[in-house]
Amino acid sequence: MGEGKTEAALAVAEVFAPRSGAGGVFVALPTMATGNAMFPRMLRWLRRVPDARGTALRSVMLAHSKAALNDEFGELVKAGRRAVASVDVDGDEAEWRPRGDRAASSAELVAHQWLHGRKKAMLSSFVVGTVDQLLFMGLKSRHLALRHLALAGKVVIIDEAHAYDTYMNSYLDRVLSWLGAYGVPVVVLSATLPAERRRELAEAYLGKASSELAKVQEAEGYPLLTAVEPGKPPVVEEVLPSGRRTDVHVERLGDGLDELAERLEHELADGGCALVVRNTVGRVLDTAQFLRERLPGVGVTVAHARFVDLDRTRRDSELLDLFGPPDKCAGRRPAKHIVVASQVAEQSLDIDFDLLVTDLCPIDLLLQRMGRLHRHQRGNGQCERPERLRVARCLITGADWDAVPAEPVKGSQRVYRLYALLRAAAALEPYLSDGSVVRLPEDISRLVQSAYGTERLGPPSWQDAMELAYKEHLVHQQRQREKARDFQLGTVGRPGRALVGWIDAGVGDTDDTRAGRAQVRDTRESLEVLVVQRLPDGTIRTLPWLDEGRGAREVPTDTAPPWDVARTVAACGLRLPFQFSIPEVLDQAIEELEAECVPAWQSKESHWLAGELILMLDENCEAGLAGFDLRYTRADGLEVTRAE
Repeated sequence: MGEGKTEAALAVAEVFAPRSGAGGVFVALPTMATGNAMFPRMLRWLRRVPDARGTALRSVMLAHSKAALNDEFGELVKAGRRAVASVDVDGDEAEWRPRGDRAASSAELVAHQWLHGRKKAMLSSFVVGTVDQLLFMGLKSRHLALRHLALAGKVVIIDEAHAYDTYMNSYLDRVLSWLGAYGVPVVVLSATLPAERRRELAEAYLGKASSELAKVQEAEGYPLLTAVEPGKPPVVEEVLPSGRRTDVHVERLGDGLDELAERLEHELADGGCALVVRNTVGRVLDTAQFLRERLPGVGVTVAHARFVDLDRTRRDSELLDLFGPPDKCAGRRPAKHIVVASQVAEQSLDIDFDLLVTDLCPIDLLLQRMGRLHRHQRGNGQCERPERLRVARCLITGADWDAVPAEPVKGSQRVYRLYALLRAAAALEPYLSDGSVVRLPEDISRLVQSAYGTERLGPPSWQDAMELAYKEHLVHQQRQREKARDFQLGTVGRPGRALVGWIDAGVGDTDDTRAGRAQVRDTRESLEVLVVQRLPDGTIRTLPWLDEGRGAREVPTDTAPPWDVARTVAACGLRLPFQFSIPEVLDQAIEELEAECVPAWQSKESHWLAGELILMLDENCEAGLAGFDLRYTRADGLEVTRAE
């Protein structure tokens, strides 16, 4: 964690590309938010890479359903319209001439207009996108050959490989088998990958199991570099870490909010910044509200996925400004503050806190959360932190620690399932009992392999419950694998075999929509809306607090809205929570939202809003939908309660 994996992967891509003949790179990330964060890093890297081919232009793409709302990508689209040779109706391009200093110059980056659209976006040379775009390569669907064509000529980088469940891993393994057959170089990144999963990825890429791959699973070093290639023995090497080290003291903490508030009040008596990570948004909001009441002198903010897109982006930027690296937040770090966050805090945010409180979660994710603790050096010996917080401490809550075995709260069990939580608690038991410190990064591999291994863990009194949880875990995994096979592409055939019938019984069209993502993720179809405010006089406007002149803009209903206003509304997308994924609730919600449809917004002149569902909040930013009361605030995002 924090060892520079992404930069190393891009450096490897520079080496692999000429060796394999690849003409581009695709970086796959778990979410749109992590993709947006990666996109500018990709651009900075590309601007430093010499233009060895002398083409002067490199096509780049941000590949997810909301890419058009990304400002940095939007600037490249404008550049593409100006600088890229246009394609006429016959497909001919105007002639371009390479630069004279072709070996030393950097190419101009553009987002080619012809490559826009769900079917062609991946054909751009350099692409950052969600992992769904990669997994679609293993889904029987129309235009599948186009997806294979797009990826066959690239170096593929898969980040956060630990973040995927059995269902998604089934698709990933099938995709890797095809990439391996094509000879596509693949770089897989993870700070917390179980050894068994490491071997499975290697087997998938090679297209077969091999006794030689045993060393891939047996290696325990950290950081660890593993390389496999058809016809050659695997290479497994421990590499030197960056030199950063954090010793984390872990403690149990009861799950009561009173106990949490008292502990935070004590720990922050002399100042400091604490991160509290909850496993559900409901727990985030309940915790934040309680802490604001109990600790009125302490700033409390929340971070979770239930914000409209513009608010979510602003919130991420604020977190980085206040809690990022010392050179980026100099003078802005608050003297005393608490951030209550969901899992959004554990992925791709370079934020640094003095104290961590976290719900019990699977060990790999727990270690990711620990990576936000004392992440950067703040003075010699952390002397710039409050004295009592110069020792890194992680308080683990979200469980009844007096139960046998420890009993995680129900919300955590719904999100992660019981077995992974019990294994995490058991792996940490020695540290929790005798006060040993978790040494980062030295202990990462040992803890991950222990929690995800097959050896018994935990006290003898836990074993019966853990055995039962393990059996349920195996059944769940098998169900996920079987479900994933329904529309999964078949195995790689022998060379020269025709592709006739390879997508028979497929899903038809698929793309990066909520319905498309549901095919490669084991989730129910979710509901996304665009959020506006309707005043008592019937005026509809954008949310009033939006910055850069976008707030409180009237949205006309008798004609297509102006381009900038419509784009602002489109940037206020919000995915409704799990309550609205229940089929009968989903159907009722869609029916109620469609009844609010504004005909003028469905015209071809209103492409930002046409076909979208609009959630209209009242003057108090409240609404009723499908038997639920919804309330949205700039500070806390969306709160949902069942209507009385």
